[in-house]
Amino acid sequence: MTATPPASPVRIYGPEHDADPRRSYDLLRLQGPVGLAEISPGVVVHLVTDYRAALDLLHDTDTWSKDTRPWMDQVPADSPLMPHVQWRPSLFFADGAQHAHLRSVITDSFRLLDPHDVRNLTFRYADTLLQQFAMDGEADLVAQYAQQLPLMVFNALFGMPDEYAPRLMQALSGMVSSDPAQMAAGAQSLNEYLTSLYAAKAQQRGHDLTSWFIDHPNGLSPEDVLQQVIIVLGAGNEPLTNLIASTLARMLSDDRYFGSLTTGSLPIQHAIDEALWNDSPLANYSLHFPRQEVEFYGTVIPAGSPVMVSYAAANSCPHSNPPNEGHRSGNKAHLAFAAGPHACPARSTAVLVATAAIERLTSYLPDIKLAVSSAELAYRGGPIYRSLTALPARFTPLHPRRHESPSQRQSPKPAAAVAVSLPG
Repeated sequence: MTATPPASPVRIYGPEHDADPRRSYDLLRLQGPVGLAEISPGVVVHLVTDYRAALDLLHDTDTWSKDTRPWMDQVPADSPLMPHVQWRPSLFFADGAQHAHLRSVITDSFRLLDPHDVRNLTFRYADTLLQQFAMDGEADLVAQYAQQLPLMVFNALFGMPDEYAPRLMQALSGMVSSDPAQMAAGAQSLNEYLTSLYAAKAQQRGHDLTSWFIDHPNGLSPEDVLQQVIIVLGAGNEPLTNLIASTLARMLSDDRYFGSLTTGSLPIQHAIDEALWNDSPLANYSLHFPRQEVEFYGTVIPAGSPVMVSYAAANSCPHSNPPNEGHRSGNKAHLAFAAGPHACPARSTAVLVATAAIERLTSYLPDIKLAVSSAELAYRGGPIYRSLTALPARFTPLHPRRHESPSQRQSPKPAAAVAVSLPG
């Protein structure tokens, strides 16, 4: 093979990228379907920005491996990337039979969840959060709603009492801190949470994911069970938070949705689809490594070199978008959360939670609107996620009725779950 001439890596982190990621992707496209991107100081990967190339890579398990271990010495130990790329004995970093063995545990367990129960569970925790700010007339829908609700739901799906949810939130918040001491404290808190979780479920099973992981016929060890819990949290929490926030931002800034917030689930489904196409909550991920030197879409990639997929760039690729690109609100062909064998094993549950969360908020606060212009919304730094830092909103304060709590109000008509993917 003829070596590909080196190009200057395009930085996909920092203030300039955060302010205008599409500029970064346009620069990468000048290098072809696969470009060089710097994802952290000194850490360079090949980044796939073409829709068709991304699909081909994500479906080809013969050429590519997900095992990050041979590459880990190239990532500084204190890099903020480390939590996302460090190898674990989980389906995220497994290939072949081992991946299928672990993935089936998660897919089988999520199939046991009753969508009606998950929907009502989401409503219940949404009500809890709404009660905390609905009388104020204003709120930050990221910090006070979108960041908290998924973890409350996950905590319950794992089978833990509600009082453990704040511990889980505190642990994960510490782990993403830039302060090493807080990161260490967060890791310790998560370890304590996981230890309590396994001890409780080992002693008494319940109708929950952890119990089903333990009892699955594939026979996971205690460590493997907890690794799958970690993966569900890692794959589900941040993207789900971002999906709720970005969909709300789109609905509250677009008159096509604002005029009909309480008319049913259809506008919400359209807003979710558009958010997944245009603001992929997981912007760049899915690390792959060629098992041997390969020429991929005109780029020669040495064996073991990291290749990452840009879901955000692939979705906006001008060269190879899927059919009906002019009607994306009804098109589920986006790559917002991967595809192929490593696509999300819990995609329907993820969007069911997001849909219920948005339905509940907009039905309770029907006149809610952005407190700032959409141009003033800012995004948190980092190459992996597309995360709003805040979503300030204002609304008419809701005065509680004397004999009726929010959970007693009539729920919106149930919506059909929409399929999206969180990578596995």
